[in-house]
Amino acid sequence: MLGQMMHMPLTIGSMIDHSTRFHSQGEVVSVETTGGIEYTTWGQIGANAHRLASALRGLGLEQGARCGTIAWNNRRHLEIYYGVSSGGFVCHTINPRMGAEQMVYVINHAEDQVLFVDATFVPAAAKLAPALKHCKHIVLMGPRDEAAAEMIPGLKFFDELLETGDASEPWPDLDENSASSLCYTSGTTGDPKGVLYSHRSTVLHTLAGNQPDGIAISAMDTVMPVVPMFHVNAWGVPYIAAATGCKLVLPGPNLDGKSLVKLIDETETTLALGVPTIWMGLLAALKETGSKVPSLTRTVVGGSALPPSMIPKFAEYGVDLVHAWGMTETSPLGSMNQLLQRHTKLSAQEQAEIRLGQGRPPYGVDLRVVDEDGTTLVNDGKAQGDLQVRGPWIVDTYFGKDAPALTADGWFDTGDVATIDGEGFMIIRDRSKDIIKSGGEWISTVTLENIAIAHPAVANAAAIAALHPKWDERPVLVVIKAGEVTEEELLNFYKGKVESWQIPDRAIFVDELPIGSTGKVQKNKLREEFGNVLLNDN
Repeated sequence: MLGQMMHMPLTIGSMIDHSTRFHSQGEVVSVETTGGIEYTTWGQIGANAHRLASALRGLGLEQGARCGTIAWNNRRHLEIYYGVSSGGFVCHTINPRMGAEQMVYVINHAEDQVLFVDATFVPAAAKLAPALKHCKHIVLMGPRDEAAAEMIPGLKFFDELLETGDASEPWPDLDENSASSLCYTSGTTGDPKGVLYSHRSTVLHTLAGNQPDGIAISAMDTVMPVVPMFHVNAWGVPYIAAATGCKLVLPGPNLDGKSLVKLIDETETTLALGVPTIWMGLLAALKETGSKVPSLTRTVVGGSALPPSMIPKFAEYGVDLVHAWGMTETSPLGSMNQLLQRHTKLSAQEQAEIRLGQGRPPYGVDLRVVDEDGTTLVNDGKAQGDLQVRGPWIVDTYFGKDAPALTADGWFDTGDVATIDGEGFMIIRDRSKDIIKSGGEWISTVTLENIAIAHPAVANAAAIAALHPKWDERPVLVVIKAGEVTEEELLNFYKGKVESWQIPDRAIFVDELPIGSTGKVQKNKLREEFGNVLLNDN
């Protein structure tokens, strides 16, 4: 043997220990569920994570035991992220926006033995408790609360639990391929499916996701993940933050535009991450409050397609909007839209057009598009097909399932319809279940929605396929107004922007759109309500 390098397992505990050792005074700002802002440090977060792991072992938990959380983005949730996974257990983040039936399903399916809940969710946890088959301990994420204790018999309290743990107790020796965390899909078309992440996949996702062409967080940044910690590990930001030692701002339960503007200004946030509906609210609040958010330089947008009109609106405040794509099954980073060097020679308008897509995959992710027969299509930016992905942080098999969730040749089918050009720039054209097939031709709902949202009198819009007696399906637009506009005026707004046959047949105005647990419009519900509207017109 000529020689070799050290073998150091890639574990989540190594990231928080790095932050504790070299960024112990780095600030973590937490908006508490009960009100107020708490200031702590990475050193304290790390110490509490060790205490929590020690305390859970004291409760008799064995390695691999699942611990659920129903919580907002706050300091205690961050300590659970690290204490549970680093201690050899599995951190199962539960989406509180799920219905009660789905929450019971995922908690029982995961066989959660411990359930951590924020004060907001104590009443919900009290109702769920009798149906939980494996849960031995429910822990309120805070100090002792007698009113809460009366609601849930045997309720434990996070702050008291920490006191039973030992901050000097080391992490157990873990196989880097062992499970670290668990997230479930939103389950819009059936039961939610569990995606089990490993220590290795999480660390690799952290390293690759934070490259200069990725999220690009440094120790100089103040980062606010508005994307919830219960949604795909807050896009990996809690891990990247610890690895870099950046200042981290956890916004708690109040994610309305005014609350976020105030918090960004108070903490001098430089980077914020969230879904488009969050940034729509932020833009409205900026206009109302007059704030210029001088500290904010970048926002990362994902979860659903970025409305093109949003980029120039943020640019007015000196904020660069970066489009990203991913899903629960991809940990989530699959691509980010950072420009290439040669793009600097293009005009601002040409650059903006490129930035509208979902961007390029980082090293570690491979993308392809295939036709209905599974044949790989050419990467020319025009051939449109089913988007598939593979890589070391992409799901292989869903939690509790025997058969891999992959194609015969080892790719994961995302359910998106996309194009990829020769340089890897990928554009999601639609979800395969949402795209409209009219008279044998495809119409992208994303394109129609982007045009509608660009109209100054439109606050938000969703395009759906409605049944048609002649063309099988035709597009119908469901719209929330931001001002005065008629159906005729809005449909005329499409002229010259798409082919005439792609213009929606109807624009229906509503007071609100159904928003799902991950902040996306639930088009299945809109199709149920408006899918026959054109049949009624004929």
